[in-house]
Amino acid sequence: MPALRSVLDKLNPWHQKDEPPPPPPITIQTASILVVVYALIYFLPFYLSRTTRPSPTLSRDAPSVIRARITSVSVSCVVCCVATYLVLIRTSTTQLSPHDILHLMGVWPVAVADSFRVLFLTALLFLGPLFSYFVVEGGWRDWADGLQPLREVWSEWTAWRNMVAGPITEEILYRSTSIPLMIAAQTPITRTIYLVPFIFGLSHVHHFYEFRLTNPQVPVTVALLRSVFQLGYTTLFGAYATFAFVRTGSLLAVCAVHAFCNCMGLPQLWGRVQPPPPPSVISDPITRRPDPTKARGATGGATTPARKASLLWTVSYYSLLIVGAVLWWRNLWVLTDTANALVPTSAFFSSSY
Repeated sequence: MPALRSVLDKLNPWHQKDEPPPPPPITIQTASILVVVYALIYFLPFYLSRTTRPSPTLSRDAPSVIRARITSVSVSCVVCCVATYLVLIRTSTTQLSPHDILHLMGVWPVAVADSFRVLFLTALLFLGPLFSYFVVEGGWRDWADGLQPLREVWSEWTAWRNMVAGPITEEILYRSTSIPLMIAAQTPITRTIYLVPFIFGLSHVHHFYEFRLTNPQVPVTVALLRSVFQLGYTTLFGAYATFAFVRTGSLLAVCAVHAFCNCMGLPQLWGRVQPPPPPSVISDPITRRPDPTKARGATGGATTPARKASLLWTVSYYSLLIVGAVLWWRNLWVLTDTANALVPTSAFFSSSY
């Protein structure tokens, strides 16, 4: 692919072994500052308007708040995309064409086939949860019944935010607009994989403030631990998404992976796997908590068979969880090996560009 080789030759000095590498068009410090500024541009506007600012009486899940925030982050993404484009196109030492920049930002080529491969790779990590959802919980019925989960995405604002707006805008900001700056600065790719996702994780810390506003009864230490835990798993996910982005050069791939992970949530790592309570025993449709008076059998208060944890399901779940993790690890490099990669494989094993 001559076009891709041209981009790499312009930005990545490891392709120019016979001559001294040119100085980077921007410094690592400048690139890092821009990424931090992008993160601030993304979430700080939430607190500048009464429509998007959280309060004890207005949840972040309120439809009006979600709509306003989606508008806000959409504008932020446009601003950051234009900023990255101008930084790269106006830096004379890079001599990048508009097509080169679109490739660095993961916009073109779209790489649909590569996106499916990365999505399949990610699904391997969730073999256990997929088994639990489709088999134990009977989730296949929802899909057989007119693709009900997809209808929920279009009809519920929280689902639209979590599955569509959130993944797209966050991947545009933390991958499409941020990673090209780090590559242009000739940042070691391993540092990029952990630095940008850490900023991505820190940008979620403001949820601590929102959680405290709407849940004042929860102790501060518990709320703080919740935020630390969120920082941990969002940073880990961001590292994986960054790895996938530089290996595929596809914004579509990381958006699909992000939406899938939001849909699946964190895998169950302990406890027995059991089906949800039948509708006849659910007392609260929101919390899905069963009514103790209905969840008892007719003989001596024993639980009904539908509520008994299944040893077979539990063994199957954790076995698939382990098998999926092993398959994911073994295929990590194979399924992300594409002709559109933003950096060569050798860059992952080099201490510097």
